[in-house]
Amino acid sequence: MQFAQFRVYATKSENKCNLGKLFKKENSVMANNSGRVKKIDLGNATWISLLSQCIDSIGSDQFTDKLLSALRSITDFDYSVSFAYHQNEKPICLFHTFLPGERVVFVDDYLKGPYLLDPFFKACGREVDTGLYRLQDIAPDRFLQSEYYRSYYVRTGLAEEICYTFYLLNDVAVVISLMRSGESQRFSAREFRLLESVVPIVNSLAQRHWQAVPDWFEVDSIERKPGDNSTIIENTVGAIFGPRITPRETQVVAQVLEGHSSESIANSLGISTGTVRIHRRNIYAKLDISSQQELFSIFFQKIRTVRA
Repeated sequence: MQFAQFRVYATKSENKCNLGKLFKKENSVMANNSGRVKKIDLGNATWISLLSQCIDSIGSDQFTDKLLSALRSITDFDYSVSFAYHQNEKPICLFHTFLPGERVVFVDDYLKGPYLLDPFFKACGREVDTGLYRLQDIAPDRFLQSEYYRSYYVRTGLAEEICYTFYLLNDVAVVISLMRSGESQRFSAREFRLLESVVPIVNSLAQRHWQAVPDWFEVDSIERKPGDNSTIIENTVGAIFGPRITPRETQVVAQVLEGHSSESIANSLGISTGTVRIHRRNIYAKLDISSQQELFSIFFQKIRTVRA
């Protein structure tokens, strides 16, 4: 089985425009985006009652059910899952709503390595602001052409995924994903705005419920050398391929795996697009491969051993 995931470097406006077009094309069957927004006033008695139940359930096993019920009163979604991230440690699944067969793809397989290239995992590494994000807002410019997308993400069968992102103590990040399956419509602009309007509430509730989560990680797991700005994926690539490729080639490999185009990599590293293409040819020659798919395959064949 093959997997993978990813990060953002190119010009924001250009990337968002190009990626938006790609997502629109990819999800053309979802073009009728009327959504499933509920008829609820966030200040009415029903909402206040649901919010009260969330508060009362903080610290109990009922919390996630109550939180999801409150969010579903705003609009429907098919699945939800939450992961806690800390530096280079393996993520922790805080909860999920999948059936056993679905859990294999969304949780078990994800934790075997694909999370390293997950746009939301990468966004947390960049410490994006607390908020609600669509996948297309934070993914690299060639996400839909990446091997991660082709080999792993399409297996989820999702129409769309949006995520609440916030932070606990010790730089531990938590992401709560709301997902719609391929048979559902994508979240409309109105639905997104309504869900976005309750970001402070979701953040406050989750902060209190999961306040002990930072203690579940080894908070001093990364010891960076002075001036070391390497990303987690770069360090992992370096551990796998070692002296076979140069430090610059390591940076290129990391961003290729994440789904960046040669133009995006060039902008990130401050070099020309032609130089990036030369690096890619040299990398493929040194590793005796001929495609991004082979690079992806090698990376995930070795990732379990290296990270173990």
